[in-house]
Amino acid sequence: MKKILGKSVLLLIAVLLAVQVPFIYRRYKIGQLSNKIASLNADRATRETPGYTEYKGVMHAHTSLGGHSTGTFEELIKAANDNGLNFVAMTEHYDLNYDTSALGLNGVYGKTLFVNGQEVDASDGGRYLLFPGSPESASFGKLDSKALMEKIHAEGRLAVNNYPERKTSDNTDFDGMEVYSLHINAKRSNPFTAIFDVIWSFPTYPELTYATYFRRNDDYLRRYDAVASQKRLLLTAGADAHSNKGYYLIADDEGNRHFGFKIDQYKVIFRLVRMHVLLESGTPLTRETLIEALRKGRAFAGFDILGDTSGFSFSADNGTEIRIMGGEIKLADGVKLNSFAPLKCRFVVYRNGVRLNESTVSNEYRIEVNEQGTYRVEAYLDDLGSPFDQAPWIVSNPIYVR
Repeated sequence: MKKILGKSVLLLIAVLLAVQVPFIYRRYKIGQLSNKIASLNADRATRETPGYTEYKGVMHAHTSLGGHSTGTFEELIKAANDNGLNFVAMTEHYDLNYDTSALGLNGVYGKTLFVNGQEVDASDGGRYLLFPGSPESASFGKLDSKALMEKIHAEGRLAVNNYPERKTSDNTDFDGMEVYSLHINAKRSNPFTAIFDVIWSFPTYPELTYATYFRRNDDYLRRYDAVASQKRLLLTAGADAHSNKGYYLIADDEGNRHFGFKIDQYKVIFRLVRMHVLLESGTPLTRETLIEALRKGRAFAGFDILGDTSGFSFSADNGTEIRIMGGEIKLADGVKLNSFAPLKCRFVVYRNGVRLNESTVSNEYRIEVNEQGTYRVEAYLDDLGSPFDQAPWIVSNPIYVR
């Protein structure tokens, strides 16, 4: 009996060790990925968009103020400052007992501008990121999406649909759509794989461990393109930062935590996906100017952990005028679309959501178009291998050719 038990224990140990081998190898591959990214960034090119100043930041972040989070203001501010973010667009959940927009971060703290946005619900299931927030947000659940959008727009606020798959009476009156969410992407990952990645890879390469799970959200982009082909529509990517996935052996109500770790710290999440916004040169960065630039679609989403996307540009030229992302331009006798990225990449051009053309790996790509439509660009770092040959590094806002 003892021999059988001993053999069973040895067999179990052997199986457990064998299961770890693929994840040990994944850690090695993530280390190689880190070296590849460093090599790509060593050849970084720089360029500015004439007439504009670029600011980088994060959209869709929560703290304990709105629930669903254990993050503090202090943690959030430090992470934003340490990561060199110019802005953080907050999206605190509403509360029935107090106004989270009034109590949230609003203004400049250290080096970072914080905007007191909120995440709000409509009666028909629609959910929206609201900038700035509203003292009436708790009552919005009594309005359907159409009525809610009418109210928000009458007050000059900006609304971004952050759950496009939700049925909302076919309402498309919102100002923007979140086509990528770190939170949603993480929920779609394989939990078995994720657990062992946390054990083997996360302690050394926390950001890149997350990055290996990046996937293009085909469904959200398809929904975005369908609406954007009919109207001007802001495209955003959200961190959906909560800082609430911590695991500790010892913790108490005073906030003391020992012998454990948190896998979604703000300092990690803020390095993954960012929004880059363009303001006209000489325009100060304020809550109002940031929201207005977003309203106009002068922005792009960058997965900056793979390489800083600052300096990316997408513009259109018809011989008499030049427009950047979010702008409209007349077709005239043809329009040239110009794309530039600081790292060599593969550009893919879409018209009304249909892949039109793509480049070889380069810093720059030009293409002439002769049809009206909504044009946008995605950039891919094929040299990094899978999944980054299918998961975009940059997603631009459109240019509308009329």
